[in-house]
Amino acid sequence: MSPVKRLTLLVTVLLVGGLLAGCGSASGSGNPVPSAWIGQTYQRVGNAYTATGTPESVASAIAAHTKPRDRTTNGDRRFLRYRDHIVAVQPRAGGGSRIEIETYARGHQRWGTYVGGVWPAPGRAGDGYRGGGPGSGK
Repeated sequence: MSPVKRLTLLVTVLLVGGLLAGCGSASGSGNPVPSAWIGQTYQRVGNAYTATGTPESVASAIAAHTKPRDRTTNGDRRFLRYRDHIVAVQPRAGGGSRIEIETYARGHQRWGTYVGGVWPAPGRAGDGYRGGGPGSGK
């Protein structure tokens, strides 16, 4: 094989490999909320799901199935943050837990009292905050 053909083949392989790697990384698909699993595992009641376990045990089971980006607790409420959603697990009257899934924006609005000081508001800078002062890291 001539050097030109080898170089052409090498460049082609690298380009195709780079394109496939870019398609496989699917930046929009990382860390999705496990809504299908929640729906199969817990009983749906209206716009929420119910579980017999405590909010801590239920949130831990959900997080064990699909690791959240972050997790926070406020009293007896548990919140799991996924890429585009928030899962709230709260005590249910009569025992057990109530599980609700909201988009990140809607969930932040609904449960801002509990998560607002911990997680950034949707569409605001700070999700990737690196620290530093004015002009640093630019």
